[in-house]
Amino acid sequence: MKIHLQNLCFSHGDTPIIRQVSSEFSPGKFYGILGPNGSGKTTLLDLISGFILPDRGQVLLDKTNILSLSKKKIAQAISLVSQNYYINFPFSVEEVVMMGRHPYIDRFSHPSQIDKRLVARVMEETGISHLKQRRVTELSGGEKQRCIFARALCQATPVLLLDEAFSNMDINHTLHYLGIIKQMVQKTKGTIICVLHDLNLAAGWADEILFLKKGEIVAKGKTSEVMSQENIELVFNVESKVEFNEYVQAKQVYFKSK
Repeated sequence: MKIHLQNLCFSHGDTPIIRQVSSEFSPGKFYGILGPNGSGKTTLLDLISGFILPDRGQVLLDKTNILSLSKKKIAQAISLVSQNYYINFPFSVEEVVMMGRHPYIDRFSHPSQIDKRLVARVMEETGISHLKQRRVTELSGGEKQRCIFARALCQATPVLLLDEAFSNMDINHTLHYLGIIKQMVQKTKGTIICVLHDLNLAAGWADEILFLKKGEIVAKGKTSEVMSQENIELVFNVESKVEFNEYVQAKQVYFKSK
């Protein structure tokens, strides 16, 4: 599913957050969104998902304005792993993951055997099967994030939005989950849009990078081309060294301690 952003604008009161953003995201690609705090990264994902409405401009899924779609249709097209996802009710982990199937289950109906098998498979793939009877309110931050990630995978949408989805995970789980979504891109031609703070993770995994600053796109293109010292200084106001690393087979960014 291709996503088109056309002249998107969004403000909080009199403060512009997203300014005239136009771009497109194609199937079969992993996009990394990078930018300093307050640059509008989370707001941009919220606009793409239809969670908030733009002041001006539009979001098109293929050629359809997202505002013309029902919430159920949007949930069948886009899943979102938010950095701030709170569950106060003590659902079990298995129940939370099953919530990813709700857009496909008729009201007052029960999950089918297909739904149950998919949930079991995703929990196994994401390494949380041993947690299935645990209450989500009892989990650590990293365990809860893995649970929400599994819920999004069970939603089985062509578009997956990740908002700092690895912030509470250790490096082992981060790499495992990045591998899962990279495989998803290759096998199902899904569209992944991922907000990241770690420039080296973005450089190693993203096919394309979008640099955002003060609500505007500063640079967008192939990671190998736009991950540069000039763009990093322009966006983050820091000096760096960027060079190809043989071990990871990608560009990596280095900073000097002061």
